[in-house]
Amino acid sequence: MKRWGAPLLVWLLWSVFAASSSSSPGPAEECSGMSMRLRAFRLKVSCNASALNDKQLKEIQAPTTTLYLPGLYLLALALGLPANLLALWILAFRTKRLPSTVLLINLTAVDSLLLLALPFRIAYHFRGSHWDLGEALCRTVTAVFYGNMYGSVLCLALVALDRYVALAHPFGAKTLRGRRTSLQMTAAVWGAVAAAMLPLLLSQQTYALDRPRITTCHDALPQREQETFFLPYFATLFTLGFLLPFVVIVFCHCGVLRALLAEGERYAHAVRVTLLVLLVFVVCVLPSNILLLLTYAADGDGLGEDVYVPYMLSLALSTFSSCADPFIFYYVSADFREKAKGALCCRGGAPPPDRAPNKASYSSSGPRTKVTLLSVSTRNSART
Repeated sequence: MKRWGAPLLVWLLWSVFAASSSSSPGPAEECSGMSMRLRAFRLKVSCNASALNDKQLKEIQAPTTTLYLPGLYLLALALGLPANLLALWILAFRTKRLPSTVLLINLTAVDSLLLLALPFRIAYHFRGSHWDLGEALCRTVTAVFYGNMYGSVLCLALVALDRYVALAHPFGAKTLRGRRTSLQMTAAVWGAVAAAMLPLLLSQQTYALDRPRITTCHDALPQREQETFFLPYFATLFTLGFLLPFVVIVFCHCGVLRALLAEGERYAHAVRVTLLVLLVFVVCVLPSNILLLLTYAADGDGLGEDVYVPYMLSLALSTFSSCADPFIFYYVSADFREKAKGALCCRGGAPPPDRAPNKASYSSSGPRTKVTLLSVSTRNSART
């Protein structure tokens, strides 16, 4: 996992400098008709005048884009942000600081940052895909959104790996799940987030259109940058930021499920929760990444225009993964719910004696961690 950050950063930096050296056309080139795209839409720019064709215009101003899409973002924001911020507070200040807790703090932090970018996207789509908050803020919002989206996937992979190690390799778990390893994983997560954000922060994101008269944010892309920069950039993100973590998540959760099922009915609840994690990931995260790759790989054969609206909807759906994370990992635990209730009621943060972390083998990862630690202790006692 730790090795992903360096090659990702090198590749993305190379893409940025390659794009910056080839994306500034001369005057004659501008008036001769520079090809551009609106995400997957192609449009012609001649002498600084740009317009969408009728089909593109209909899709960008359809209720799906201007009403349902921001509505989904608004729902994700309303459900996910309070839950994540409360969970982050409890994990940081009301929970014993274990290595697994550090990973979950990072997961909650990246989910919260992703959701904090949504108000700007909501306003943008409600206004008919029009951005008037400036180039700098557009770059920042876009970078925060995509960077933390893939940071969340990486955190989920590391959490799955941590639990797999605890259950499948109990004798090595004490070393592999130590404080130093958790800090290294934290550095890898935020290094990957920074590497994913940097190219978007350094490239132009806003473009003004004449038909309709709007300024887009990360929607209109010059064709040259599309082919030499954004396609390699998102293909790299797809491979290193989604596909590789996805393989790790599936492998680790399948290993955990196999071990839990072998233990019998005692762990039926943990099995259901593990299956729920896989289901949320596949339903929320997988479609947007597949459609993202198809969107940026479209070469003008009509595929791009066909997948534009499904991709935008799937991107909104992917944010519900950040909403589901705190409920799957934390709020399913009665202990965590009690701490949340205490925090909301302004009661003291110390857990009751009968629920002390060292007594109930509780960490912030909820019932599955209890099951994992119980399984480890059971196996150790059986072998000794």
